[in-house]
Amino acid sequence: MGKKKALLLTLVFFGILCVSAPVFAGGGAEAGSKELVDMTFITPRGTVEVMDDYNLWVAKEMGYFEELGINLIMEPGPADAFACTKFVDQNQADVGYPSPGILTASVDTGMDIIMVYEMMVEQVFDFAVRKDSPIKGVQDFAGKSMSVADAGWQVIIDPILVEVGVDPASIEYVVAGAQWGQSVSMGKADIALTWKGLRAQWDAQGLDLKYFLGEDFSKMPANGYAARRSDLDDPAKKQLLVNFLKATSMGIHFARTNPRAAAQITYDLFPAVQEQMEPQLALESMQQLHWGYTGGERKGNGYGWFDEPGWDTYCEIIYGLGQTKKRLSTDEVMTNDLIAAANDFDRKRVEKDAKNFKLNDEWANVKVEGNW
Repeated sequence: MGKKKALLLTLVFFGILCVSAPVFAGGGAEAGSKELVDMTFITPRGTVEVMDDYNLWVAKEMGYFEELGINLIMEPGPADAFACTKFVDQNQADVGYPSPGILTASVDTGMDIIMVYEMMVEQVFDFAVRKDSPIKGVQDFAGKSMSVADAGWQVIIDPILVEVGVDPASIEYVVAGAQWGQSVSMGKADIALTWKGLRAQWDAQGLDLKYFLGEDFSKMPANGYAARRSDLDDPAKKQLLVNFLKATSMGIHFARTNPRAAAQITYDLFPAVQEQMEPQLALESMQQLHWGYTGGERKGNGYGWFDEPGWDTYCEIIYGLGQTKKRLSTDEVMTNDLIAAANDFDRKRVEKDAKNFKLNDEWANVKVEGNW
């Protein structure tokens, strides 16, 4: 496997650990004004060449960010699980995309962070085992070995294990770097952490794995966009943040109306993605993520909505595990206050944009299957 492919596979979901965003470089431009404010999306994956951020690429391509006063800059960031919350806290970025574990650990240490938009209202993390594995379900994980790319992933996995009744102390963590999925395929570990979007890529590489989907056994929250809590007290910064989230909602809604168009926009930007997978597989990878991104909307609460009871349960579990020094309350880690405004856009207009988007010959023949 080439270095570029390996990097893409290994770090594709560090955005789940933390995708950063908006730098308010020029102050708060009003929506619809000609003056645009630079907002920088920084990801610790080390690459932005993935299908995961289709919602941002679509909104950028269709001009939604620009009409809302934003010049979105997409930048790869360092491969550091805490980079997004550190960057936000240190005023180097203004929005990040941390996992619940990274978010709560950051809040617990005193960072000026709060999650403002739930990208994954349902559990995004899954587990993979060999198809011939005797493991029949997550309850069989006790006493087994867990392959991960980075030791820091334990803060993600341990709360899920507690939720399903498995003692985390019984798990042997195996740090396998870029080849953590291959490690299970080759029998060097029993289980691998995976997630929506990555499963399709592993299938394409012939890893011959079977999956236990987190949404089937976990009620815990997943990743979302986080910002500085103090920025919510600044009217200009708060409005620009709302505009960013509104463009994000528009990008997701566009994909829900015309998934092939959203996939084509993203796929055509990146030779590395084109090298790794054919359009049909790229669409499948995007669909796995998109189903999570639309969770709040499908529940009737809008894109970006938080399930507060799920977050409360999560905070209780991680406190019991010692992952936080204090028992965090939900209002310390998340807020639904911006969700109504983030969903206040012209849905019919976005749907019309999506339906009128001209597919190229290759994408026009890609099959759209399942629910969107």
